[in-house]
Amino acid sequence: MAEGMISSLGRMLENKEISCTELTEKYLSAIESANADLNAYVKVTPDEALDAAKTVDEKLAKGEKLSALEGIPMTLKDNISTKGIETTCCSKILEGYKPIYNATVWETLKNKNAVLLGKTNMDEFAMGSSCETSCFGGAANPHDISRVAGGSSGGVASAVGGNIAVYGLGSDTGGSIRQPASFCGIVGLKPTYGAVSRFGLIAYASSFDQIGPVTTTVEDAAVVYDAISDYDKMDSTSQGRRGEPTVSTLKNDIKGMKIGIADEYLDGVSDEVRGVIEKACEVYKSLGAEIVRFKLPSLKYALPVYYILACAEASSNLGRYDGIRYGYRTANYKDINEMVCKTRSEGFGAEVKRRILLGTYVLSAGYYDAYYKKAQNLRGSIVKAFKTAFESCDVILAPTVPMTAFKKGSAISDPIQTYLTDICTVPVNIAGLPGISIPCGFDADNMPIGMQLIGNTFCESTILNAAWQYENAAGADVFRSSQYGVHF
Repeated sequence: MAEGMISSLGRMLENKEISCTELTEKYLSAIESANADLNAYVKVTPDEALDAAKTVDEKLAKGEKLSALEGIPMTLKDNISTKGIETTCCSKILEGYKPIYNATVWETLKNKNAVLLGKTNMDEFAMGSSCETSCFGGAANPHDISRVAGGSSGGVASAVGGNIAVYGLGSDTGGSIRQPASFCGIVGLKPTYGAVSRFGLIAYASSFDQIGPVTTTVEDAAVVYDAISDYDKMDSTSQGRRGEPTVSTLKNDIKGMKIGIADEYLDGVSDEVRGVIEKACEVYKSLGAEIVRFKLPSLKYALPVYYILACAEASSNLGRYDGIRYGYRTANYKDINEMVCKTRSEGFGAEVKRRILLGTYVLSAGYYDAYYKKAQNLRGSIVKAFKTAFESCDVILAPTVPMTAFKKGSAISDPIQTYLTDICTVPVNIAGLPGISIPCGFDADNMPIGMQLIGNTFCESTILNAAWQYENAAGADVFRSSQYGVHF
């Protein structure tokens, strides 16, 4: 596999093969051409991008060295707060909302002179697995625009997979980075809960949400993760990265590494996905790793546990949207109660309302013990099951999604399909573990298939190295660039 895009472009900038302004203009031009098809961006920020590029060019003119992410064009999911730049979570209810502060991750990257191309599309309030619940319409898959990009970080994945951003930051509550990365044939890393600050991330379910990178290569994911994984006093759950930067641990030999496969992760996946996962096991065997088969019966509870708890947290978190302080407000009302009711009815989409109602129901008197409390207890059982599994293996290998990207509209007509796409990803969020999705092949329609590597808490370096080893051994057989965007 070729070197990462980030290091390659950084070298071009340092060698003055291209100026940062020229590079930025290339990406802005590509967005203008491709976004009509991809609908990846909901807001483009050329002024901010070119201002940052100018700063980088001035540094280069003085002969100053650049840090890894300086001058690299990137994007942010539209639920990551950007001071003075509209941030809507792709919901009508946040129409016109411009945060008065930056999310910590963006403040960190901004201080490193990252070039923000714009804000990208997503399922409304990150609730969905196809990006189609967005009030701006869904993002398209860059490999086949008749198919979805996945969700909820579909816009980020479409932009990176479509070569109209070098990398992006998404959020992952139940698979929202890894699932669209799998659908779009790129890399998506969901860090350990607490490794990356959530300050400034507009919440869906606070005990599940985690920000992480979406990139074209594993090396790039490691570079971005290292940059954003510092302890943040503004986030009470923040712990930051543990140990040395993960980039320095790539290329470590994995001979003797124990890679576990839980039988339950292969239940219900398509034959094509199962076949590609089995081939990936053979690649790891050729690298000297040992494949360990085991059972994880508590996985069968993961989906109901996730939807009960995440929706309960959502019903609490979204209570702040009332039309009084910011965002959308209904035009006609008699009193404050009618105003709040009509604002929420008109401002929230169908899927968001469905999840708020479910969450309110499971928290209500008479149902709290039967649903919410029981789900919390089962969450503890799933956490313990993973701890036991990691006593016998270093990494767990699984499909990222049971199928490849489906046609636009099918998730809207059959919402159950949307929920089932999360079946392989939600256990990682329930247990707060790190997980990475990397491309591992294609189906008969040439749509990408992703596999997931899951590590123990704060073992990002382990899964990134295992992913890097596979990526380099499999090479071009598992990666195919989209026709869209900027190519070097």
